[in-house]
Amino acid sequence: MLFGTIVGSLADKQGRKRASITYCITYILSCATKHSPEYKILMVGRVLGGIATSLLFSAFESWLVAEHFKRGFDQQWLSVTFSQAIFLGNGLVAIVSGLFGNVLVDTLALGPVAPFDAAACFLAIGMAIIMSSWTENYGDPSENKDLLTQFKGAAVVIASDEKITLLGAIQSLFEGSMYTFVFLWTPALSPNGEDIPHGFIFATFMLASMLGSSIASRLMARSSPKVESYMQIVFLISAAALLLPVITSFLVVPSGEKGGGISFSGCIQLIGFCTFEACVGIFWPSIMKMRSQYIPEEARSTIMNFFRIPLNIFVCIVLYNVNAYPIVFMFGMCSVFLFVASLLQKRLRFITESQRSRSQEWTAMKETGSEAEPLNI
Repeated sequence: MLFGTIVGSLADKQGRKRASITYCITYILSCATKHSPEYKILMVGRVLGGIATSLLFSAFESWLVAEHFKRGFDQQWLSVTFSQAIFLGNGLVAIVSGLFGNVLVDTLALGPVAPFDAAACFLAIGMAIIMSSWTENYGDPSENKDLLTQFKGAAVVIASDEKITLLGAIQSLFEGSMYTFVFLWTPALSPNGEDIPHGFIFATFMLASMLGSSIASRLMARSSPKVESYMQIVFLISAAALLLPVITSFLVVPSGEKGGGISFSGCIQLIGFCTFEACVGIFWPSIMKMRSQYIPEEARSTIMNFFRIPLNIFVCIVLYNVNAYPIVFMFGMCSVFLFVASLLQKRLRFITESQRSRSQEWTAMKETGSEAEPLNI
């Protein structure tokens, strides 16, 4: 939240290619710190990891959108690119990476730091590809703008455009619920120390996410429904899915026995969690498409990092108080946030449809006026 927001926002001024290379270097250094048993060095690694994460979630997407339009490609193709990135990157590659890390640690017995070393190697390969094949692009390369002016400009844009404000709130509410879910699903499925297959469940989640991104690809390829319309339904389904732990806590009597396999209540919750992961798969390419439509190019990285400030604050507060409240309360809170995101999405849909209809009316009036001119003469 602190360091990443500043460094990530520099991408618009210093260049998105340079920021992506900085991501690779920063995360390689973060991986290297894992070899140290010193707490201070490990904490430096987490600071570097935080900076790298902000760059990962802003610089790459900003570079892609700018390069896409610079080359004159059809805007609709962005939807396909985003969907494939989530399907292959967040889905397939995540599963393969997990299995590869498991082989390094368990099968080859290379120790718990081996996956971090492997990650550093892949980062180095990625950096070489970026350096050799990418061209540089900027948001606002003007020399007279310092970082504070850049932040002020981005804040003015967010405050003056309700669509961008709504988009930022929706993103923070959904991603905050998603990151909270990441920390809560394990204790939710094994409240009495049940022996659950974590690796298999994680792979199932990733498959559900891949299914979601595949659905999103088909939805965005059509002219109707618009992304603003179907995302309202997706948020409602997400809210219902994360409400299942609350419902099962009232309807299903807990066994109270320690150990054993996953319980009946856990199986019901697992279905809800897979449904939520499918919604996550739909969310990522859809929010990327909306960001490409609404966020101005000159401050894209800065605004995207602004969006992550409330998200990071929210996650910090939740994790700090995770032991102060029951798990069902946390899931209920996430469900409420997702329901609010659905209401905000409805408002966003109303604004975009109103602006679209006004634009169509204005175009029709201009065409009618140009046709009527010869008659008036």
